[in-house]
Amino acid sequence: MSDSRTEAQPPIADTRTLVEYLESGCRSADRWKIGTEHEKFGFRLDDLSPAPHEGERGIGALLQGLADRYGWTPELEAGEIIALKRDGCSITLEPGGQFELSGDLLDHLHQTCNEVNSHLAEVRSVAEPMGLGFLGLGFHPTAKREDIPWMPKARYRIMRAHMPKVGSLGLDMMTRTCTVQVNLDFSSEADMVAKFRASLALQPIATALFANSPFLEGRPSGFVSYRSHIWTDTDPQRTGQLPFVFEDGFGFERYVDWMLDVPMYFVRRNGRYIDASGQSFRDFLAGRLPALPGERPTLSDWEDHLTTAFPEVRLKKFLEMRGADGGPWKRLCALPAFWVGLLYDRASLDACLQLVADWSTDDLATLRNDVARDGIRATIHGRSVREIAGDLLELARDGLRNRKRLNAAGDDETGFLEPLHVTVETGMTPADQLLALHDGEWGGSLEPLFRTRAYY
Repeated sequence: MSDSRTEAQPPIADTRTLVEYLESGCRSADRWKIGTEHEKFGFRLDDLSPAPHEGERGIGALLQGLADRYGWTPELEAGEIIALKRDGCSITLEPGGQFELSGDLLDHLHQTCNEVNSHLAEVRSVAEPMGLGFLGLGFHPTAKREDIPWMPKARYRIMRAHMPKVGSLGLDMMTRTCTVQVNLDFSSEADMVAKFRASLALQPIATALFANSPFLEGRPSGFVSYRSHIWTDTDPQRTGQLPFVFEDGFGFERYVDWMLDVPMYFVRRNGRYIDASGQSFRDFLAGRLPALPGERPTLSDWEDHLTTAFPEVRLKKFLEMRGADGGPWKRLCALPAFWVGLLYDRASLDACLQLVADWSTDDLATLRNDVARDGIRATIHGRSVREIAGDLLELARDGLRNRKRLNAAGDDETGFLEPLHVTVETGMTPADQLLALHDGEWGGSLEPLFRTRAYY
């Protein structure tokens, strides 16, 4: 991204500007949108190895092929193609080459599903002739950390050097995890607080429902969501459950206070990433940042800094639900259906807040760890996650019905919840299904996983 945006902006005068930035995201309910993001692992069809960026069969060539065939605009860094833009959407690369679609802001879930299907069809049409496939899982099932090629982005070089200083699994988070998330709006500070509290408390339920990463380097890991486990030892200063969200007085200002204490990674200037890892945005506001002495930040710097925190729910000018493993294409539409049904209907949202009213922050910390290992078999206050998930699906169904968003056939949005109903009815998450196949039909091999679960 060009730094002319930074040079044209005035320095931030005080923290009130940062609060107002978040407040500016408020929009009336009739203007609420749905933004869905999903990541997937690229691999070579012949030997199942992770796809590098370089070469005729690399991720860079795939990006160029999509640009040439489908009208995407390439974005370059140091002469390398690292992203694509088109019509409100972007395709970007995570550090290990995970291929991410950040979708457009859409009105309803029928549009979301069309967007997902169109994207996967475009990628497949270019990738297949190159001998590339894509796999939707929360954690790479076979590759070791050293097997993953790094993408040529300066931001990731800075993070790569910093991560081992603050946790033992940060590099695995960067290179071996994939997620699906949905970004949702709020109408006011009070509405943001209600949605933040409900979604943060219920994020472990989503983690359990979408658990789809049971393998580590070719073997069962002991977790149904190893991706979720990774986040418990990545960087405690920028991850986790955020207990302060449930405290009296929480709002935009309190989130800003937290973000000011989240250590920085970098600052962008003149097309370069300047290493500011571990330094303080508070010092930056005061003109005392060691990486740029005497200089103060702009709103573009604040936007960058907001992207470097990784809690289970993240606040920008919208709320990001971040607790789910990547998965099969039907579940890419199920996640936004789940959260839209719960959070975009006031009755369903109020019911969610009532459901979690007596869950303490200690309860939530325990549940977060338990669902990574046990999925929907985990319990809280004597109830199984499976039972709670069933109640939430009824609330989500009611919320989606109340929206009355119909497709051309007259169907509402509730059908997108069907994969989650199956999980609750059978007691089998995607991870449980994969483990059963691994132990049975697949005879302990994971090669069939790439053949039967890939997006091609």
